[in-house]
Amino acid sequence: MAVKKQYELTQAGLEELKAELNDLKEVKRKENLEALKEAREQGDLSENADYDAARNEQARIEARILQIEEIIKNVKIIKLNDDSSSVNIGREVVLYFIDKDKEVTYHLVGTIEADPIKGKISVDSPIGKAIKGREVGDVVTVKSETGKSFNVKIVSLN
Repeated sequence: MAVKKQYELTQAGLEELKAELNDLKEVKRKENLEALKEAREQGDLSENADYDAARNEQARIEARILQIEEIIKNVKIIKLNDDSSSVNIGREVVLYFIDKDKEVTYHLVGTIEADPIKGKISVDSPIGKAIKGREVGDVVTVKSETGKSFNVKIVSLN
């Protein structure tokens, strides 16, 4: 018997996925069906780029719906750690990158919630692994995936 994958999410991450699922089902799916209808009305489907694009979008939407439903079905909600003295999942941490003389704020989340552009980093990322369990004031060496190392100082936790 195959073991089902369990997905770790914060409650906020689960709510975001549910909102995305609702948008896909209630908005994107309907927009796509309308695009398919309009493309079919153009005639010959064998050389219809609009129809091909709409079909590709339909496949992407349906695949994402299935993916989100699978995640929600097998989700494990990560309880936020109330230990205010150490870095853990669900916490916001301000890091000072010593070599770059730059402060950056990150929110530590589960792997599938990670979105570095939005300041959400995974606890399984090199930085996440290095700072997890550490405290304000600690200077930590992070080894990047390329093998280079750099130092960060934990400035504050929220």
